[in-house]
Amino acid sequence: MQINETLNEGLKRELSVVVPADELDSRLVKYLDDLKDRVRLPGFRPGKVPLAHLKRVYGTEAMKEIVNETITETIRSSIDGKDEKPAFQPDVDVENETLDNVLKGDGDLTFKIKYEVLPEFELGDFKSINIERPVAEVTDEEVEARVRQIAEGNQTFAPREEGASAEDGDRVTMSYVGKLDGEAFEGGSDENGQIVLGSGRFIPGFEEQIVGAKVGDEKTIKVTFPEEYPAEHLAGKETEFDIVIKEVAAPEEVVLDDAFASRFGIESMDKLNETVKQQIENEFAGESRQKVKRQLLDKLDALHKFELPPTLLESEFEQIWNQLTDNMAQAKHSFEDEDTTEEKAREEYMTIAERRVRLGLVLSEIGERNEIKVTEEEMQRALYEKVSQFPGQEKQVVEYYQQNPTAMASLRAPIYEDKVIDYLLELAEVEEKTVTKDELFAEDEDDAKK
Repeated sequence: MQINETLNEGLKRELSVVVPADELDSRLVKYLDDLKDRVRLPGFRPGKVPLAHLKRVYGTEAMKEIVNETITETIRSSIDGKDEKPAFQPDVDVENETLDNVLKGDGDLTFKIKYEVLPEFELGDFKSINIERPVAEVTDEEVEARVRQIAEGNQTFAPREEGASAEDGDRVTMSYVGKLDGEAFEGGSDENGQIVLGSGRFIPGFEEQIVGAKVGDEKTIKVTFPEEYPAEHLAGKETEFDIVIKEVAAPEEVVLDDAFASRFGIESMDKLNETVKQQIENEFAGESRQKVKRQLLDKLDALHKFELPPTLLESEFEQIWNQLTDNMAQAKHSFEDEDTTEEKAREEYMTIAERRVRLGLVLSEIGERNEIKVTEEEMQRALYEKVSQFPGQEKQVVEYYQQNPTAMASLRAPIYEDKVIDYLLELAEVEEKTVTKDELFAEDEDDAKK
């Protein structure tokens, strides 16, 4: 076998391989010799089938297997012997004419191995990184506001007295049938639909036309669906709803006391306030970590500049670009609507792809050099959290992840990244800064993109 490196340019590599026909034939003879004791052919005793006959019967299929094994072994031996890491699975190029001759036993096996390698780079001085950790205090007012949001989300209603008109804030129960061009459309009917007037949860203009209605009233409401409505056959269309009012109920006064807390399985209002405060503190801590992480990634990006594997970069860009264009198509937006052009957008998102690939390689290198591992316990915990999102389908979800290495990798990646981030934060200079809630959750355009 002859292996020659025909390309070594930047991160691109190409090997030219020639496996002589006599070497392939030797492999074939050995393969068939091992096979003769296992096959049963009419007219021949076990182990006594002539080699020429085995070649006629099994030669082509055997040679296919030998070619595949030879290519796999060559890739492993030729690349593993080098002090470099492939960026992805190498691409093998075998000409069809050459392959046909090889399968007939008439020629050498020649093929090319093309691949890209991961770049070598020096890691920066992480102790020189300065990070500002924003910290916001959870105030009593914030806790009270959140509790009132909970109360509003669990509002109770009591029927108004007979003949009372519906007002903003009332809950109206009604039957309705939506019609487009005089015909009822799918999904536009309900026998006991409920709506809280003023909530803005229905089609614009619908709720306003119910204000003043009474139990037993029958009326036809005309509304126009928004242009961006998901159902295309209704988007921007004028429709009518025939409605019958069945109940008008007024919101009951909410008293924030121990009885209210007990509705959520909590023994007292003080305990509910403590629970809510802890939830908000967790939200603040999560946002603070995101801000710290963004700063750290910015510093890492600035510290490391090196050539990126072209195919890896193109793959990342395509993933980002496809997601962007899919979202734009669903929203029925154009690049002009976004105040840009496709050319400018491509440049912008290529920069984002470069950042993501570079940071991915840097974080991976840091984790590998410092032997940062994701434990089996951490993977099981992540899998359990994922499974809990699909009640009733636990078995199927577990099997999906267990049988899908890519899915398992998607669970592992964020855990690994967070562990590397934690390692770096222990080395960096981190200074806390007290901020307001608004400052903590403020997000500029650059942050959103990153």
